[in-house]
Formats: sequence, structure tokens, C-alpha cells
Amino acid sequence: QSQFVESGGGLVQPGGSLTLSCVASGFQLDYYTIGWFRQASGKERERVSCISSGSGSTNYTDSVKGRFTTSRDNARATVYLQMNNLRPEDTGVYYCAAKRGSCVPTPIEMPYFKWGQGTQVTVSS
Repeated sequence: QSQFVESGGGLVQPGGSLTLSCVASGFQLDYYTIGWFRQASGKERERVSCISSGSGSTNYTDSVKGRFTTSRDNARATVYLQMNNLRPEDTGVYYCAAKRGSCVPTPIEMPYFKWGQGTQVTVSS
């Protein structure tokens, strides 16, 4: 069976850093564009970043630009989300997810078909 296993979450103080990782097994990670999503308590899930399968180009939501960086190592079947200068409003459950296609929404959009299990990030003093 295929798996997309997340790690790296935890409790940090405001201004701290965390790196999240997702490791793919049972599917070919380099075929897919990877999004990172988060869901805070009482809020809708939002996409915070995306990295494309082909060029490795990235997109970020405005609230994390300049603070978060996503990258991928296809040889190790791993994607990363480096989070710096964390804020309390970054608190939530973070998910990695895979799809075909690009990071840019299109009228006919490929679904995210494979999701990680989620990892909790809590930013609090």
C-alpha cells in the first residue's frame, strides 16, 4: 500500500522554527506536485505552499511569504516545509498532499489524491 508519512511538528515559541517532512512510499513522488495545507481550530483548511513536480517552482499564501520555504528531494522521496519566525496564528494541523498537474489552479483541476496523516504545530509562549 502507498503511504505519505509526516513528521516534524511540535510546540515552539513565537519566533521559533520547525521543519516538516513528508516521505512517500508505494508511489512515485517525483511524478506529483505537492501542496502543504493547514487547518486551525475553527477555521477552514488553507493551502500554505505548493511545489511543482516538473520545474520545482513554488507558490506561497501571502501570510507565510518570506517565512516558509518548501523544497523536495525526489531521490529521497521526501518533501519539506521549513517554517521560520513562527507566529501563534500559524498554529494548526499541517498536511502534505499530492496531485498531478501544476500549482496553479485551472478550470479543470486535478484533485489532491494522497494525503499525509497530519502533524500538529503549536506556536505559543
